[in-house]
Amino acid sequence: MDEGRPALHAALPISRATAILRRFLYDARVRDWLAQLAVAGAIFLLLWFFVENASENMVKAGIASGFDFLWRTSGIDVPFRLFEYGPQDRNIDLLYVGIANTVLVSVLAMVFATVLGFAVGVARLSRNWLLSTFAGIYVEFVRNIPLLLFVFFWYFGVVRALPPPRASLDLGGIFFLNNRGLSIPTPEHAGPFGYVLAAFVLGFAAFLALRLWGAGRQAATGRPFPVVPAGLALVVALPGLAALAAGLSTPWNVPVLTGFNFRGGFALIPEFVALLFALVTYTAGFVAEIVRGGILAVSRGQTEAAASLGLRPGQILRLVVIPQAMRVMVPPMTSQYLNVLKNSSFGAAIAFPEIVSVFMGSALNNTGQAIEIIAIVLGIYLAVGLVVSAFMNWYNARIALVTR
Repeated sequence: MDEGRPALHAALPISRATAILRRFLYDARVRDWLAQLAVAGAIFLLLWFFVENASENMVKAGIASGFDFLWRTSGIDVPFRLFEYGPQDRNIDLLYVGIANTVLVSVLAMVFATVLGFAVGVARLSRNWLLSTFAGIYVEFVRNIPLLLFVFFWYFGVVRALPPPRASLDLGGIFFLNNRGLSIPTPEHAGPFGYVLAAFVLGFAAFLALRLWGAGRQAATGRPFPVVPAGLALVVALPGLAALAAGLSTPWNVPVLTGFNFRGGFALIPEFVALLFALVTYTAGFVAEIVRGGILAVSRGQTEAAASLGLRPGQILRLVVIPQAMRVMVPPMTSQYLNVLKNSSFGAAIAFPEIVSVFMGSALNNTGQAIEIIAIVLGIYLAVGLVVSAFMNWYNARIALVTR
């Protein structure tokens, strides 16, 4: 009997430890964490296998690896750029040119597509049969046509069909439109135009202050203040006057026809115009449906209550319907803005120098370092997309309905 007691006492801690372990593993939160760690570990091992395998194959094939190529001379000329760049510059400078062109065409397309999409979306709900029918036809046409066809249509069917430089469309003697783009004058000195930016910032700050004051005045007295006309005067008229003053005090470099093309000024190349118009007209069709759905999501009782207060239809739409519809529209609009960013890569089909064309195309052909270049481009698209998503999420949280 005495000899069996030590075995019994030794078995008790083991059984107690087993019970604790079972209780630990039966916890749902613990199992969830263990499952997530297992999946993350499996993904990491898979990526490590692919990277190691690719590295070994590149060494066996004698292919150079690393990012030293970014500091070598690119030898690639870019016809459209926002800052100084030449073939003697480095590959990393070529990357900056591609990023700038991609961001430029994407941001402009987002802005213009939003404006056009809002107009078409509101027109679809119009009581005017002709207007709503044309808006509906436009939306259905756009949503059932591939974007690449839009790019080809605007490039080959519209821009390239314009007259040659010697028969350019003369717009006021300073703007010239032809099948090689739109030539516009540029100032010799950009310094005075810094005041335009300062005037815009000042006018926008004054508009925000006026809006707060107008809201407080209306809450206190019940009398509305025309904030929108006054805000337009501050945000548009003030910078406009500053731009007029800067333009009159600065000499301009006006495009001049020399030989077979224009020299001087700045030329918006046809590839940029075609890609921008394609992105705007294509995306506006989807934005229009988002706007229509957001407006229809607002309860009819809201519009009836606003009408009973004596508000006009335009005021009801601007002051009652749109602010509430924005809470429904912002999340899907974020997806459309991200689609615009990614769809800008279609510019490679018409040789617009965006990041895919100049870096994944020309730079990759020159250096042969496909893995590094593709990884850089993927990282840039991801970074810019996250910035767009973060801004839209911030705006969505700002206009969200706050409840107690």
